[in-house]
Amino acid sequence: MRTEGDNMIGLRRQNRAAVLLSLHRYGGLSRKRLASMLHLTPAAMTKIAAELLREGLIFEDGSVPSDGAGRREITLRLADRKMSVLGVSIGLGKASVSAVRADGTVLFFETVPLPIRAPAEQTVQLLCDRLTEQIQSCRQSFGKLLGIGIAVRGVIGEDGRTVKSSFDALDTENFPICDSFEAHMGYPTVLSNNVRALLSAEMFLSRIEKPESIFFLRCGSGIGAAFSVGDEILEGDRRQCAEIGHIPVIRRGGKPCHCGKSGCLETIASPAAIREEAQAILSETETPLLFRLANGDRDAVTTALVLDAARGGDAGALKIADRAAATLSDALKSVVYLLDPGRIVLYGEIFEHPYFLSRLLSEMDVGVDAAHATPMEKSRFNLTLEEKAAALLYTIHFYRNGGMIE
Repeated sequence: MRTEGDNMIGLRRQNRAAVLLSLHRYGGLSRKRLASMLHLTPAAMTKIAAELLREGLIFEDGSVPSDGAGRREITLRLADRKMSVLGVSIGLGKASVSAVRADGTVLFFETVPLPIRAPAEQTVQLLCDRLTEQIQSCRQSFGKLLGIGIAVRGVIGEDGRTVKSSFDALDTENFPICDSFEAHMGYPTVLSNNVRALLSAEMFLSRIEKPESIFFLRCGSGIGAAFSVGDEILEGDRRQCAEIGHIPVIRRGGKPCHCGKSGCLETIASPAAIREEAQAILSETETPLLFRLANGDRDAVTTALVLDAARGGDAGALKIADRAAATLSDALKSVVYLLDPGRIVLYGEIFEHPYFLSRLLSEMDVGVDAAHATPMEKSRFNLTLEEKAAALLYTIHFYRNGGMIE
């Protein structure tokens, strides 16, 4: 049962969070403007501002004329360049460590190679060692170090602190990764799936005044997605919401997928699938232009090279690329009709290639009526979020928690 004191603490936390998030979204605001926006009394706003100023989370930055007669109003701003967060991202065969200021400025970023099914405890120790060495060698000021954000490929446990399955990135299931990092580093941690972390960073850095629903599609080594409604990213009952890459698109005889099924979307439309299918048929007769571009070397075939050949009219490459774009668009049309998102945001290197992006957008126009036409665009932060996303998980948590470290 919640006591009156608990309720007051919760209200205080909520009001502090509202102030921090408003200053992040809109920039400098006066106490009067904040109080009006957040429906706070002047006395409550004064008290909250005094607390945040005392804790060094905000600062006063000059004055602006008031709306009416009287003294000028003091502008409040986030001290987000004096706060830093650490980030850890763990994928298949590699990880990364980073430090980022709360405003998104990267202080350091390092990629760390890992074996497939990397030993979980040893991997945590390795990444903590790299973080510690980078912190010690970094010449830039960290200011107040708040905590650690962890982004991991796979499924997060119900407690939000455990990696239930990393799909072979780590060798252990149900691994208490937050507890392990906290024991080694001494900082509080938060955990998310890697694609949801990218969407969190996209939303945070966009500073959208009235967030719409976003279906965020990431095409990397595989295909992943995340779905937000307003400010919240949906996770689903089993924390597996928006697993679009593993929708079965071939009923029988499909290519095996790492998830254990076969015929998944990822086995046809991912960059890796495009490259592997082209490598399998590379020849002077079936893929003549691609064969010349790769000098006849299968190992030299890349996804970009396949798309270059498709753009040049290579029949074999065209068939592979167009099938991938058409299959991906079919899956996205299902999303449009099922979820009715405000926008579809595309993230990944493949969307930098004009041929694939134009084919995908063209395919999306087929079979979608005007009432369901959904804006689809490449992320404005495409290919730049990996350095920030994991760390910013903790910044977002910190602000939503009212700037209180637990």
